[in-house]
Amino acid sequence: MIWQQIYFHLNHPIRYVRIVGVVVAIDDINIKYTVLTIDDGSGATIELKIVRNTPTESKPVESASNTTIDNVNVISQFGVFDVLVDKCRLDIGTVIKAKGTISEFRGIKQLDLKRVWVVTTTDEEAQAWAEAAAFKQQILSAPWHISSAEHKKIKNSIKAEKKKIQEYERRKMEHEAKKKERKEAEELYLAQRQLRLEMRRRKEETIMNAGALK
Repeated sequence: MIWQQIYFHLNHPIRYVRIVGVVVAIDDINIKYTVLTIDDGSGATIELKIVRNTPTESKPVESASNTTIDNVNVISQFGVFDVLVDKCRLDIGTVIKAKGTISEFRGIKQLDLKRVWVVTTTDEEAQAWAEAAAFKQQILSAPWHISSAEHKKIKNSIKAEKKKIQEYERRKMEHEAKKKERKEAEELYLAQRQLRLEMRRRKEETIMNAGALK
């Protein structure tokens, strides 16, 4: 089981991060990863990691993307390296709006890109910033709490998940026990069969030896 680190803003558990900013670097790390460095005006930059599908990984025929993001395509070949979002080529200075999950690489926080849009006009950029500001003011700035009904629902869900895990472990132990029993029974059968064959061989050898002496 893989446990993910949980991040909080005040007392809000954070699952996704949304940013608006300018692309200041595009790096072709290897055949698996491409990284966009974004300046969101906060005084620090953040890396967005694009996971590319390797040739051995299957991808639905109807999808033209060679990454885990449907509208993102990475073209990497001799003399050419481009990142396309909705068939629009990203360049240094392109403004994007992105959504991702928090991860960490060599002690530095980065975002695993999940969704991305190109912001083509100043009006779109202003609207994106307004949406981010409104979300912070209306949602993140207010204390997060759940109702008693929601709390009860969560507790029941945790209990059900725990019970599910316990049932899985029980069935796994039963399966292993039956597997061991079958193996022991098979080994016993083979040993007994070998013993019978050996006794038969000795009996036949005794009869043949007795006949040879006559």
